[in-house]
Amino acid sequence: MSRMGSDAHVPIEVFGYAAKDTTGHMSPFKFTRKPAGAEDVTLKVHYCGICHSDLHQLRGDWGNSKYPMVPGHEIVGTVTSVGSAVSKFKVGDTVGVGCMVYSCHNCDSCDKGLEQYCDKMVWTYNDVLPDGTATQGGYSTIMVANEKFVVHIPENLPKDAAAPLLCAGITIWSPMLYFGMNVKGAKFGVVGLGGLGHMAVKFGKAFGMHVTVFSTSPSKEKEARELLGADDFVVSRDEEAMNAKAKSLDFIINTISVQHSLNPYLSTLKSNGKMCLVGIPEKELSVLPVQLVAGRKMVAGSLIGGMKETEEMLEFCGKNNITCLVETLPVAECNTAMERLANNDVKYRFVLDLDSVQQ
Repeated sequence: MSRMGSDAHVPIEVFGYAAKDTTGHMSPFKFTRKPAGAEDVTLKVHYCGICHSDLHQLRGDWGNSKYPMVPGHEIVGTVTSVGSAVSKFKVGDTVGVGCMVYSCHNCDSCDKGLEQYCDKMVWTYNDVLPDGTATQGGYSTIMVANEKFVVHIPENLPKDAAAPLLCAGITIWSPMLYFGMNVKGAKFGVVGLGGLGHMAVKFGKAFGMHVTVFSTSPSKEKEARELLGADDFVVSRDEEAMNAKAKSLDFIINTISVQHSLNPYLSTLKSNGKMCLVGIPEKELSVLPVQLVAGRKMVAGSLIGGMKETEEMLEFCGKNNITCLVETLPVAECNTAMERLANNDVKYRFVLDLDSVQQ
């Protein structure tokens, strides 16, 4: 557990939980990770968050699933060794690995620090590295990643509650910063109050904005206001309540991942208002052009975030004690967690405890 001066080319034995087919059922799985190279960081995984995309990939919903599959891209652990060329990390550091583990670093997107838009970007799991190695995720005891895709986790943040920042957190942070949704006193709307939505509320309040939550579930109002600090709550199925919000908001983050009309939410934006989509519905969304033209409103989209953005977000979260609200379970209960996630029985993010592993 040290700096690997000669960068020993020895495959690393790992224990995890993997799905073997589109049932998505996971079972104990022993596999090997590629030998750690000169630029690689090896970490003992303590926690890994569960993203809704994990459920889709496990069940083959998007048609690109490769099995056996070890999911997980919200990974927090402790560095156990570093390659000879690693300069940013040392043994004992608390670090994270998020949604991607490779990009070309030789294209326009990479030059801009937007590795997530690189055509050659490789996902943390269910993908293949340029050398042909299949990637496996964080529902496992050990992770190896190039230091360019490893980030420091602030020591003051609980490790389990920090894990989802690496996906849910950065997915919200990146568009909020890019589109200027961090103006003190601005009116900010959040559509949907799940793993992504609750982070949008937290960031919105940290930036000093007036935050309105839109949800189809009236039962979420108490938590939105009392637990997360939302200033207003609107049941989006209530036409009268929606009309009362007409032309009142500067910005909206829309986290909904099922088909829906954007028109009711566009109606709540002021002139020059911006709405960014971070959910990915499987079908087309409807928009009346007049909703955009009459008010010079913008609809945009955003996918996770780049590594520099992720580092900046984590620094901000450390200074402001911002984490995700999580329910932490032993990794052996990963299938139970997936069943509950499929039934929307989670507040607001599940995290798996890898220290609970008994091989």
